[in-house]
Amino acid sequence: MRIYFIGICGTIMGNSAILMKRLGHEVCGSDTGIYEPMKSALASAGVECLQGWNPDNIKGFSPELIVVGNAISRMNPELEFALADGSCEMTSLPQAISSRLIGRRKSLVVSGTHGKTTTTSLAAFILRANGVDAGWLIGGVPQDFPEGGANLGALSAPFVIEGDEYDSAYFDKRSKFIHYKPRVLIINNIEFDHADIFRDLEDVKRTFTHVRRIVSPLGLIIENADDANIASLEPTPWTRRVRVGFAPDADLRIKDFEQLPDGSSFTLECGGLSKRVEWAQTGRYNARNAAMAAAGAAAVMGLDNLLGADLSCLKDFKGVKRRQQVIAKKEGLVVIEDFGHHPTAISLTLDALRERFKGSRIFAAFEPRSNTARTNVFEGEFASALKKADRAYVGKLSNAGKIPPSRRMDTSALAALSGVHCRAFDDNMELLNALKADVAVDESAKVVVFFSNGNFDSIHRIFAREISS
Repeated sequence: MRIYFIGICGTIMGNSAILMKRLGHEVCGSDTGIYEPMKSALASAGVECLQGWNPDNIKGFSPELIVVGNAISRMNPELEFALADGSCEMTSLPQAISSRLIGRRKSLVVSGTHGKTTTTSLAAFILRANGVDAGWLIGGVPQDFPEGGANLGALSAPFVIEGDEYDSAYFDKRSKFIHYKPRVLIINNIEFDHADIFRDLEDVKRTFTHVRRIVSPLGLIIENADDANIASLEPTPWTRRVRVGFAPDADLRIKDFEQLPDGSSFTLECGGLSKRVEWAQTGRYNARNAAMAAAGAAAVMGLDNLLGADLSCLKDFKGVKRRQQVIAKKEGLVVIEDFGHHPTAISLTLDALRERFKGSRIFAAFEPRSNTARTNVFEGEFASALKKADRAYVGKLSNAGKIPPSRRMDTSALAALSGVHCRAFDDNMELLNALKADVAVDESAKVVVFFSNGNFDSIHRIFAREISS
């Protein structure tokens, strides 16, 4: 089949196109922002990526199926041509994944406001280490797989996928994970996010209620035992449900967590089994990600105990790029890049860094870039999170003109709420210069962390390069 992707350079879009190619389909696509690492990944897989939106792209390829990315909306020239032409089928990416990649395979769907990418990577890593040739689709760049974020695996083996609650396409406002037919569903946590498509927390909880309703009676729901919002959801008498976390009554319990200089250790207990984990990842939330992944992997492997898989492999897990990733260091200074764009994620990461780098002062730079972070919905929460740093710097509001003034984040107000140690900037290069000046005169051991789900005008790379030279 000839398959054309409109908006092919998104992480999940591009990785899905690569898997379609590996299935034997002819694949092509287009985008306006053709950036690394997806540019090279598509080229290596033999998937042609055309620059810009041009109906001639579709005419020249003559597709039988067009996959429409969820960033594509009406008045896109290629979409309008395809709708007017009507000569081939059109579908959303989640529907294409469901029908052509997952099919009848057992799917392990990892959902939640935070931790999806890391937990999905962990589950795939555990399955591979236990001899299972699983497929996976990960919305990030895992550091443990030569295949990257996409792997077809054996068509008879489970398929692990990051289940996003964001909508599917301009014509399908259901959450993506509704399409993925979860045999095993992980729910890491539930918080209000994506204010551009959800009204409030109750609206977010509603979509998680919906995905729980489609889990197979032979399947399993694995939930965070420490999350009150998950606990408030309706019962699920149609399928088994287990709780994972630090709570004393959790079915799979995390105990004796210890932060180490170069990682952490903790004990997992379930059904009479106990396993001690020592690994290079930090923070209690990552311990929970590991426990969730271990349970999910065991479930799709058909093991009786959720700790039945061999977890000794976790000592070698490298993690995902842009998740507390050290990008430079020299004596007395460590530079970290993190994908944090929600106040809870930033708060937990700062807690973990405080534990990991005891005695160091923390300098945190934050770029408000996501559709929710650019609004004033979490202005106070971001201020509270950034208070955990010794010094904080709030960058330029990305695409501020697309947010109505009444809903737009006021970065100066956020900085004022955080206290005298926080400053806001209208230009990210000005932020960089101020940060460099502050770091230069501070003689203590320091950690500098950059939070953004975008490129932060590359100031983190500039800073890392300069301190490494």
